Amino acid sequence: MTMLRPAANVAPGGIGADPGVRHGHGHGHGTMAGIDAKRTWRAPRRRWGDALAALRAGLSRAAPEFAAEPEPRGIGSVGRGRQLVDGHLLFAGHLIEAPGVMLWEIPAPNAAWSDEVQGFAWLDDLAAVPDPRARALAQAWVQGWIRRFGRGRGPGWTAALTARRLMRLIQHAEMLLTGSDAEAAAAFRRSLGRQTLFLARRWPAEPAGLRRFEALAGMIVAGLALTGFADRVEPAARALAQACAGGIDAQGGLPTRNPEELLEVLTLLNAAVAALTEAGRPVPREILAAIERIVPTLRALRHADGGLARFHGGGRGAEGRLDAALAATGVRSPPGHGLAMGYARMAAARTTVIVDAAPPPPPAFSAEAHASTLAFELTSGRRPLIVNCGAGGSFGAQWRRAGRATPSHSALCIEGYSSARLAPRGRLGGPEAELLIDGPRDVRCERSEGEGEHRLVLSHDGWVATHGLTCFRELVLTTDGRALSGEETLAALTAEDRRSFDRAMTALKLQGVPFAVRFHLHPDVDARLDLGGTAVSLALRSGEVWVFRHDGIAELALEPSVYLERGRLGPRPTRQIVLSGRVLDQGARVGWTLAKALDTPSHLRDFEMPDLAAELAGGEERPR
Repeated sequence: MTMLRPAANVAPGGIGADPGVRHGHGHGHGTMAGIDAKRTWRAPRRRWGDALAALRAGLSRAAPEFAAEPEPRGIGSVGRGRQLVDGHLLFAGHLIEAPGVMLWEIPAPNAAWSDEVQGFAWLDDLAAVPDPRARALAQAWVQGWIRRFGRGRGPGWTAALTARRLMRLIQHAEMLLTGSDAEAAAAFRRSLGRQTLFLARRWPAEPAGLRRFEALAGMIVAGLALTGFADRVEPAARALAQACAGGIDAQGGLPTRNPEELLEVLTLLNAAVAALTEAGRPVPREILAAIERIVPTLRALRHADGGLARFHGGGRGAEGRLDAALAATGVRSPPGHGLAMGYARMAAARTTVIVDAAPPPPPAFSAEAHASTLAFELTSGRRPLIVNCGAGGSFGAQWRRAGRATPSHSALCIEGYSSARLAPRGRLGGPEAELLIDGPRDVRCERSEGEGEHRLVLSHDGWVATHGLTCFRELVLTTDGRALSGEETLAALTAEDRRSFDRAMTALKLQGVPFAVRFHLHPDVDARLDLGGTAVSLALRSGEVWVFRHDGIAELALEPSVYLERGRLGPRPTRQIVLSGRVLDQGARVGWTLAKALDTPSHLRDFEMPDLAAELAGGEERPR
């Protein structure tokens, strides 16, 4: 058990793996070969097509008027907006101090920075600041973009990014045009026309998934907002209906199993529906049906504090965005009783537990997927307690790989072996394209309700091929929400499994198969060993105190960990509870409990609010 560091926990061969772990053992490689071949020629062809279409669109002189009065719909952050006004530019995990410098004159540290600034989400943040300086900065940056990139040259000319940018430009048009002279206003409208023309030509090139949803929703919003593009709306609406029917399953989930991505899709569908409705256009029934499927799924993936469960590359979601998206649908359906996009949910009082209870996404949809099978998160009221480390892509390739490993999740892990592995490095053109393969195929979840308790019994076969061991996890939440108990088991179930286990034991010189059960804590949790090192006291900022105990079979330790969160300067330090042991006789079982201290009341008035500026600065000293 070591502190989670990219160099220590991520070996070149795969996530959370020792250098000797073989990748390519098991299922999945026939599919991978086809994926590799398709990506080899499709991506360059799409880039060439985008570049040509952008240059053609840049020649247009049309300056369309607004056919409908645009209305801001984005939810920005006042804290981030004020930081931008002060010249503290934080994008994709990089903070650049540049007061008074035009955004487009700053060299992009990486592609993620470029994509984020080209998507114009910062417009929402500046619009949230009630300060004339914020409006002036927004106008200056938009006009600067038009002068530098508006003729179709440079980054940002993909259908998805253009749609993202267009929707924000249209929604904030009033702010951007207030006080502008005739020349600037004409340049703004001409730029909208060029971008919409490019989008109309290039949305068919976007692959299935979030990027296609973005491109189609943007086409609908722009086509209805601007004169001269009304005939482009119906084809885009039909294509969006097809994307909903084919890309959102019967349970309202996405094949990527990313909760935050599902929220993004719902937000885009809401925007398209609002634009069609306001224009008096019919909304395809497939879009409305998809929204009705998505809403109960998102409600099932929502913790008691209003944030999303952090799995498979997704974060908690921007503050208030989930509430706004759900309210905009008008759909009142509660969470279902079965799995939601492969996740199991238990809720009692104001305690929520959300578990990854399904196999990882298939390889074709696993570029952001994590080896998180059977991992869980727990939130009490407004306070996250047990979490997963999260997606580390904004902090570089090594943190990205580390965040995808099983040890970065609140789950059991055999030392040196994640429950799924990455395709070999470079196979798909770099770490940003590494797909998850060889994950558990047989994942089971049984739910039962007893007197005073909710129970989940789960299992997966992620280590049967390597060690002959099936992993079991049983979780029991009391109906008053005050206690969660668990039992972790590794067992060789069949004669073949026992032979595999014996081979693993021989390779380990009969020392036993080492494993660890990890419980990553949110950075706001104050943890300390108690009762002579046999328990851990966990104090929340609400005043609640939870106590973690175990049955004494495993070794208990409180170790360093990290919390990976987009929008910060770096990983936040935190702690993790670790129960470690060895499988010696074809099986091992560890029990634990996590319960509120007896003197902790069931209901607390929790008024403490986070410091938004401190959060933006990554928990460090805020910029001056």
